[in-house]
Order: sequence, then C-alpha cells, then structure tokens
Amino acid sequence: MITARTAGLTIALAFLTAAPALADATVFIGGNVTPSARVAEGAALGVSFAVLGLEVEYCDTSDDAASHAPALKTGMVNALVQTPFPLLGLQPYATAGGGVYRETLGAHQDTSFGWNIGGGVKLTLLGPLRLRADYRLFRLGSGALNSPAHRVYVGLNLGF
Repeated sequence: MITARTAGLTIALAFLTAAPALADATVFIGGNVTPSARVAEGAALGVSFAVLGLEVEYCDTSDDAASHAPALKTGMVNALVQTPFPLLGLQPYATAGGGVYRETLGAHQDTSFGWNIGGGVKLTLLGPLRLRADYRLFRLGSGALNSPAHRVYVGLNLGF
C-alpha cells in the first residue's frame, strides 16, 4: 500500500514539475550551393523537450539550367540536440534526419528518400524572436544528379 502511494505521488510530482514542451517556427532563405549557388526558401516547425527536439521542414530550391543545377524540393523530419537554454543569447544545435526529396532538371525527375546532417545556432533578438543560421549536408538517393548537396540559410525563428 505504501509502495503504491509512493509511486503515485512520484508520478504526480513528475507531471506537476515537468518543464513544458517548447515549440518554434522558422521561415528561411539561403542557398543550395551544389553544383552552383541557387536560392533556397523554406519553413520549419519544431518542438523541443529541454535538450532533445523534433523538427519538420520543407525547402524549395530553384534550378539553374545554364549550370546544370537541378531544382530540389525536400521534406525532412529531423532530430535536434541543443543546449537547453541560450548561453549569452546563443543556442547552438546539431541535427540529423531523413525524408523525401524531388530533384528536377529539364526532362530529369528523381523522387526518393534522402537524409541530412547539420547544425547551426539560434541568436536571441528580442523576446521570443531569434535569428537562425543553419548548414545542412544532404545525401540523396542513387538517381540524384548531385549528392551530397549542401545548403546554408538564415531565417527568423519564433518561439511559442
């Protein structure tokens, strides 16, 4: 009886004192630099539990036919490991995940699974508004014209 009460009290206290999940949204612009620099635009939505987080992102990169650089659309689900709070206004993170991509250039079209790794930093600007800088390396399927692909971006991040 005492063990059941102790267990119940422990579980109740854990739920009452647990830190709430924090969510954030990012809109970004940058460049996919493989094989030539092209504009990449996208958005991400994430949730974090102290050090660990989960993020879903979509990005659309324009093509450059003259440089034989395909358009690339990615939809990825990533795990994040980050500092639990900003240190001197900076919150560094590392990320890895996978998802679907579509690469098109002229008659070429390849849709398949890919994965990515990367990292970056979130810089506190004002209240919940942050500036986010990110680098990703994408490994695309065997039908892709360019793999690995490299993307660098900056964006506005809003925590809620």
